[in-house]
Amino acid sequence: MTEQQPPVEPPVDDTASTHFGYQQVPRGEKVRRVGQVFSSVAGKYDLMNDVMSMGVHRIWKRFTIELSGVRKGYKVLDIAGGTGDLTMQFADRVGKEGQVILADINQEMIQVGRDRLTDKGYAGRVEYVQANAEALPFPDNTFDTLSIAFGLRNVTDKDQALREMTRVLRPGGKLLVLEFSKPPQELVGKAYDFYSFTALPIMGRLVAGDGDSYQYLAESIRMHPDQDTLKAMMEQAGLVQCRYHNMTLGVVALHSGIKP
Repeated sequence: MTEQQPPVEPPVDDTASTHFGYQQVPRGEKVRRVGQVFSSVAGKYDLMNDVMSMGVHRIWKRFTIELSGVRKGYKVLDIAGGTGDLTMQFADRVGKEGQVILADINQEMIQVGRDRLTDKGYAGRVEYVQANAEALPFPDNTFDTLSIAFGLRNVTDKDQALREMTRVLRPGGKLLVLEFSKPPQELVGKAYDFYSFTALPIMGRLVAGDGDSYQYLAESIRMHPDQDTLKAMMEQAGLVQCRYHNMTLGVVALHSGIKP
């Protein structure tokens, strides 16, 4: 069993500016603030996912698993794995012959995920590593499949993270990025904006006791690259056969790419 490890920090200029939602902050400050967001919501994370998406997130994740093509014996890394929704399904597919690692930069999220998976009978079947997506603590060409679900938008340097994910994939391995995205239809986009900036903070305050974190969630979604931009970023990171599938009218998109 791999123990939790301190995240490897990439060499960056912490004073350089980046965005935290709609605010411009130093890079190091963004890492700290994102950590605070997920430390705050970790205990109610699963409940809020069900409330925010009305349960539809389960369909998005099921499609991700089906598209992954994961089979027995595969080695899988679930980055920003949080409370383990994808991790559990990957573990069922790889069997005893395979390996699944749940990685997350946030200690509280890892602990919630570990407790949840242990309660569901996955003790000894999943490994846990505290890791920064921008500096993954794994050798080159390690994993058959790598997933990151609703985590890439929180990464400070997305291009660096995509390069790291590509590095640790084996040739022929697949990267899956499940993330909120940009509805292509203008009316859908306006309705989505109204829901995000009006309903989400209220839900966060009532259910999780933290409206500010879900205000950040709405803002971080708007700052995330659109579907075609993210596809181009994956290609620039060295992946091929990059494509995406819009779900729920483009509110969410699943991107995939192969390491040549």
